[in-house]
Amino acid sequence: MNIIFVSNSLARSKSITLGRFQAIALILGWAVLPVIITLGLYYSMLSGNPMQPEKKTAHLQENLNTMAARLGQLQAQVLRLDAVGGRLAKHFGLPEQEFDFRRQPGQGGAETRAPQYQLDTHQLEQELAMFAQQLEKRSESLSVLEAMTLREQVVKSTSPTLQPVSAGWFSSNFGWRLDPFSGKKAFHEGVDFMAETGTPVKAAAGGVVVYSEYHPQYGNMIDIDHGNGMVSRYAHTSKRLVKVSDIVLQGQKIAEVGSTGRSTGPHLHFEVLRNGAPQNPARYLQTAG
Repeated sequence: MNIIFVSNSLARSKSITLGRFQAIALILGWAVLPVIITLGLYYSMLSGNPMQPEKKTAHLQENLNTMAARLGQLQAQVLRLDAVGGRLAKHFGLPEQEFDFRRQPGQGGAETRAPQYQLDTHQLEQELAMFAQQLEKRSESLSVLEAMTLREQVVKSTSPTLQPVSAGWFSSNFGWRLDPFSGKKAFHEGVDFMAETGTPVKAAAGGVVVYSEYHPQYGNMIDIDHGNGMVSRYAHTSKRLVKVSDIVLQGQKIAEVGSTGRSTGPHLHFEVLRNGAPQNPARYLQTAG
């Protein structure tokens, strides 16, 4: 291979003869030289730039701050889950430790021989994001369950399921019977609890007192509105302890057993009405257990 060098004035020229291997080496040298120069400049910029380590440190610190903020959010969600779990455990009578999300669950196992990998910052952020989504879904599920439980509790507390006289017993059932005064067959719209005069009468459910007066047939009578068209009635009492517009709670003492009105002796006449229609109180009282 001949290489000819020509001067600027074209007056002189010089020829150099290269062997095969020398020519290949020269061509490779010219091809690799730009790469070497580029790499050299790149590493020179990295080593010569005093801000690079600071930028790396700032980037790492920013990632740590982001993960710390995410961790704080997850901790807040765990506290919320723990509170909801505690309320559910108390409501259902379950051991509270089963719903204590602050406790570290037991884990273990033999050391694996499979290769283990260190998570980088990006992978750790992805794991935290995935865990946050799972935690949010479980939090929403528990919140829905708690809302349903509270609704059930409210419905139960406003349904006449509590026996109004704890010391009494049925002396007359709901339905057709012989009237104790006329001796004729008549429909009894409630149930009668036999009890001594002065025995406490309790509200079968929470609600608002809508009637508290003396009735010519029922004697001293109290009606409590429980909402949804449900009303409970307490009749023949010797003493009324609540007045119209009073808000009463389930189990609250509202009167005392007596024999006022159309009555043959001390007892409590108890009715349950739905939209004005008499219902069998036993159907509701049986659900109390």
